[in-house]
Order: sequence, then C-alpha cells, then structure tokens
Amino acid sequence: MQPPLISIFCRWPEAGKAKTRLIPGFGAEGAAAIYTKLLAHTVEIARASGVPFELRVTGAPPEKFRAGLGDNLQIAKQGGGDLTDRLSRVRAPAIVIGSDCPGLTPEVLRAARDTLLDEDMVIGPASDGGYYLLGYNKPADFAFAGMEWSTDSVFAETLKRFAAQGIRPTVLPELSDIDTAADLENWPEFLP
Repeated sequence: MQPPLISIFCRWPEAGKAKTRLIPGFGAEGAAAIYTKLLAHTVEIARASGVPFELRVTGAPPEKFRAGLGDNLQIAKQGGGDLTDRLSRVRAPAIVIGSDCPGLTPEVLRAARDTLLDEDMVIGPASDGGYYLLGYNKPADFAFAGMEWSTDSVFAETLKRFAAQGIRPTVLPELSDIDTAADLENWPEFLP
C-alpha cells in the first residue's frame, strides 16, 4: 500500500492577509511575523518526522516558498474555491494539516502515518472544536462537503460524518492551534 503524503496547507505570510484574527492584538506585520514562525515550525516538524510531505500553497508562487523554506520542497498550489474545494483536491492516501499548530511533533505525524497502515481514518482534535490533522486512505470528500468551517463544531460534525459512513477513526491527542492573541499565552517563542 502506498504511504500517505502529508499536505501542509499554508499561505504566504503577507501582512494583512496571514492570521488576520491576530491583527487586533499584534498588527498586520506582527500577525505575519507570528505566522512566518508557525509555518517554519510546521515544515521543520514535517522534515523531522521522516514522513513524505508537500506544501499546498496560496498567496505567492512556489518559488517564494522555496526561497524562504528550502529548495528541496515538494509544492502544489491549493487552487481556487473555498476550503472544501481545496481540501477535496488532496488524493488519498493523505494526511492534511494546517500550519498553525505549535504543539505538533514529529511523533504525532508518525503516529498518524502508522495508524493509516491499519485504519481508514485518523483525526487530531484541536482545542477550539476543530481539528489540526485529518488522515485518510480512501476518498474523504464527505468529510469536507458543505462543512461550516471555523466553528467550534467542526470536529464533532466530522465524527458524525465518519459514523454515517461506518468509520470509527483513530483519535490523536488534542492540540491547540493559534487563532487569537490568547492562544499565544503558552507559546511565547512564536511572538513577533
């Protein structure tokens, strides 16, 4: 069986367009600086995991990401549409993650990969009610279609959708992502 590819969803850290919910606390430049650190951290963790990965990018051409994060990166454009459309383009077997989870570790990524050796789905719940990781061996469009993103019910709704498909996913440890200034209280190293 083909091993899963990690797809890291990310955007170019342009001031005013990256981590916009952090702008009230840190300004546009500060929010972009925080996101720059989070993205670099995510790429470093993915490299350390040994699991093959790619960046799924938006906001700048692939060359800019390579210049900032390393020439040896596999990069694909996210393409147009909403988050549902962009996630649905990732083919199984896959592990999709964002780029704003400071607690992510190589061990978590390896655990997701190893889970997919025997199970169809794996999910990592985020403390805000969403998820920071979704892994799947079969098409998972049902988990994305019509989802009301950025709400505190995304994780619960995703579990309901799995149940409706007869799938009981493996659940990884809960982690926090960074969406607001308060989320950074435990992660001062990511401050601008």
